[in-house]
Amino acid sequence: MLILGIETSCDETSIALLEAKKEGANFFIQPQKSVVSSQIKIHAPYGGVVPMLASREHVKNLDYLFNQVLKDNNNDLKKIIKKIDLISVTYGPGLIPALLVGVNFSKTLAWAFKKPIIGVNHLEAHFLSFLLPDENQKKIISQKDLKQIFPAIGLIVSGGHTLLIYAQKIGDYRLIGETRDDAAGECFDKTSRILGLGYPGGPAIAKEAQKIKIDELKEIKNEVKLPRPMINSPDFDFSFSGLKTAVLYAYQKIPSSQKRKMKTYFAYEIEDAITDVLVKKTISAAKYFQTKSIILGGGVTANKVLRDKMNEAAKNNNLNLYLPLLKYTTDNAMMVSLAGFFDSLKNKTINQNSWHNLEADANLKI
Repeated sequence: MLILGIETSCDETSIALLEAKKEGANFFIQPQKSVVSSQIKIHAPYGGVVPMLASREHVKNLDYLFNQVLKDNNNDLKKIIKKIDLISVTYGPGLIPALLVGVNFSKTLAWAFKKPIIGVNHLEAHFLSFLLPDENQKKIISQKDLKQIFPAIGLIVSGGHTLLIYAQKIGDYRLIGETRDDAAGECFDKTSRILGLGYPGGPAIAKEAQKIKIDELKEIKNEVKLPRPMINSPDFDFSFSGLKTAVLYAYQKIPSSQKRKMKTYFAYEIEDAITDVLVKKTISAAKYFQTKSIILGGGVTANKVLRDKMNEAAKNNNLNLYLPLLKYTTDNAMMVSLAGFFDSLKNKTINQNSWHNLEADANLKI
């Protein structure tokens, strides 16, 4: 099965082709080609994503990316379109102006070329992204592999989402915890703005935090200690707005002459606080539900400190840890193609008229 994936839920426009099939009890996955157009430079002056600007860029980018992905060495677009078996598009959650562009573009393709189409949950796509190999590499997933993975706890963490799911198997999910206010990625962005480090906040804070001098750390920690919100609460929910406020007030109290020196420490402490909470909550959930594995997905999972901490915690608790390749942590159409493939296996009503019933849903839940 050749699947065309389309992603426009936020500020990345992406189109991908994925070859996937099920033979007996095994799944064969082979990414063909993928392109992602980032809008970071456009939204950076605003310190966050502006929905209407994102929508405008998606309109400008989609047709160009579509042709870039589908043209082969002979520029024969029609030949590849004929081979496509399924169109898979993110229909939620996300920014509604952005989602509408991708959904309507995909529906038009499905109508024009008489192709079946399926709407994909963006959160499920992030969760499944750990199964993707690099482009032009083939991955075989057996039932034995799946038995080693599931049941699992999934941590999906990005600029717009921070949540924990209990996954009995692929397609069988239960939401067990989510943020009550800011997402972790949003907290990175807002605290980065306070420190004057730029956008996106996650990479900016991580880069600044690497400058910390370990011999100075103990001394500085006695001056400022940021909170780890809800780290010891008995549930699996998150809250990061209090951390953002604590950074604002604490940094404002620092004398101007000390701000340059303290900026590095604040970046270190922000990253440490956010990752501490994410790891503690995830491990607690895995213990409570007695799962075999932990699976990470979403843009914040590119953070090296989070990866290192989670890896150590998983080992200490005899848990398997599955991480997506760095290229698949941010929003991308390859993960949308993969989610569409798995969804299609259990959806017997997909046909060339499926586009009639597909609508964007900004508040879609997993």
